[in-house]
Amino acid sequence: MENKTSIQEAIETQEVLVCSLKTKNASKEKIEEELAKLLELKAQLGGDDDKHSFVLKTPKGTRDYSPKQMVIREKVFNIIVSCFKRHGAETIDTPIFELKETLTGKYGEDSKLIYDLKDQGGELLSLRYDLTVPFARYLAMNKVSNIRRYHIAKVYRRDNPAMTRGRYREFYQCDFDIAGQYDPMIPDAECVKIVYEILSQLDLGDFRIKVNDRRILDGMFSVCGVPDEKFRSACSAVDKLDKVSWAEVRREMVTEKGLAPEMVDQIGEYVKLQGGQNLAERLLKDPKLSHSEQACAGLTDMKLLFTYLQLFRATDKVVFDLSLARGLDYYTGVIYEAVLIPSGPGSGGDETVGVGSVAGGGRYDGLVGMFDPKGKMVPCVGVSIGVERIFSIMEQRTEACAEKVRTTETQVLVASAQKNLLEERLKLVAHLWDAGVKAEVVHKANPKLLSQLQYCEDAGIPLVVIIGERELQDGAVTLRSVSSREEVEVSRAELVEEIKRRTVKALLLADA
Repeated sequence: MENKTSIQEAIETQEVLVCSLKTKNASKEKIEEELAKLLELKAQLGGDDDKHSFVLKTPKGTRDYSPKQMVIREKVFNIIVSCFKRHGAETIDTPIFELKETLTGKYGEDSKLIYDLKDQGGELLSLRYDLTVPFARYLAMNKVSNIRRYHIAKVYRRDNPAMTRGRYREFYQCDFDIAGQYDPMIPDAECVKIVYEILSQLDLGDFRIKVNDRRILDGMFSVCGVPDEKFRSACSAVDKLDKVSWAEVRREMVTEKGLAPEMVDQIGEYVKLQGGQNLAERLLKDPKLSHSEQACAGLTDMKLLFTYLQLFRATDKVVFDLSLARGLDYYTGVIYEAVLIPSGPGSGGDETVGVGSVAGGGRYDGLVGMFDPKGKMVPCVGVSIGVERIFSIMEQRTEACAEKVRTTETQVLVASAQKNLLEERLKLVAHLWDAGVKAEVVHKANPKLLSQLQYCEDAGIPLVVIIGERELQDGAVTLRSVSSREEVEVSRAELVEEIKRRTVKALLLADA
């Protein structure tokens, strides 16, 4: 009885929360998330104490996509894939699960987020955490030493989901990588340019691409007195600076990582620095960093990176930021991350607030060698686009401006104005399909013309072909524009060409 009382109290609290979210016009995902919790509580109350009712919902950190949402998603994918292909990439695919040993030891502290599967047939398996490690395994297995590849697929992480901010446990990554031995910084600069092009074309608002180098970070830790064995843990702490304050990171480094306060304070002076090519030149003369061979190599390459980015006309959005760390263990050189810049005072109403990074990547020259029996190295650099976060922003914008989204590409509906014309409608729609026209027909024997026209209005279908007894005798049909309601009589022989002509004209007007 006491348990039921506590559940009832929890239900009342949850109901208040859901009502509050609806009143404040919170995002659809957040309302659905809290509503699912409410339904789960009600199911517990309604069933026996030891037998709870099944609550129909998606697993935590996952979601369904409606046809309208898929249209927005496909638009994002098309822009990204178009850019990848423009840069000469070919695509591959790999299994969604790998041998556990393939993924072990590649992600540092993030390894705890890997989904392990139960033993199946003697093999220990894990769901892929990203697309980079499987790509490196693919290169080593197939003895590939030179490729530009892109890969768009789902990955899985046991992360704490924040679905309203585009963070899920199952999500897509869109990766572009260049593998092979090339002159320094040319492939790296092209990867940064790709991020620049994609974010510019998606028109998400202002953005910055932060760049750094793992060698500069390691050199910085070294000259500040951090022991070699603590470089990676110090790096993972610095990596949190885009989410928490320096004071919190400092506390973690001292109390949890066991670093001396004076070391941490020296690190703090460096990670506050931001700039461009001039900063790299200045740090090459730094009294401490100039004594680190690693740091000097990284800073020299950073200068070269900015030189190539100037040639690519992409420096206006790029900043050299010493606080950028990226916690993954496999990075060996340049690293980069793209973030959206909130607009307006305080950005209280801006939908980009809290979204975090939308792209990231870097150089990982040693990863392929971990899988090759002879340790053969294949230099690699790549970038991953966080499509779920981008999609969240575009979806919110579409909802905010009440933009109508077409979920089909149907060009024409084959309709009839009179009864007993089903066979003629089916013959005509088959003729249009065979001619490559995207067409539909209502699956009723005698639908009302008004209901057929209304369907076109609702679905955004631009044209209607209307069959009538008189038109059949004359070998013609009536072609109607749904938007203007203008009707013209067209011969059956010329119908396909007329539909295609009007479709091309509509596309040209839309692009103008």
